[in-house]
Amino acid sequence: MNILDSREDSEECVNDAFLKAWELIPPNHPQQLSAFLGKLTRNLAINRYRMQCAEKRRGSKTALILDELSEVIPSDSAIETEPEYKELINEINVFLKKLPLLKRNIFIRRYWYCDSVKEIALINGLTQSNVSVILNRIRKKLKKHLEKKGMI
Repeated sequence: MNILDSREDSEECVNDAFLKAWELIPPNHPQQLSAFLGKLTRNLAINRYRMQCAEKRRGSKTALILDELSEVIPSDSAIETEPEYKELINEINVFLKKLPLLKRNIFIRRYWYCDSVKEIALINGLTQSNVSVILNRIRKKLKKHLEKKGMI
């Protein structure tokens, strides 16, 4: 819902995720079903969002969130192979594990769940300005981490 901002589209993505899981699970055995389903649903929502944006050329909070990360994480075209993609994901996870719990949660709420800065501030008892500064610093640190590892 945070990505698509439409109840109907969100429900359709959930249904599509269950169908996709039904097709994928017999050969694959996910270690954690909830994470597997969450990732499927999120990816379907982002793909649907990109299709809608290509058709409508409209700005939204999801576009803003993706723009925030575009300076840090290479675009799809910069990642040429599946192993490179997995290596990038692994390095982001390594970076996140080193962050203090509060900062990690703020980052995940913003870039995985697509929560607004206002929502994150309310959840964590912080000001919106404080959350924005924390996110900016985390993005800069993530960029340095990925540069150091030769990812960007």
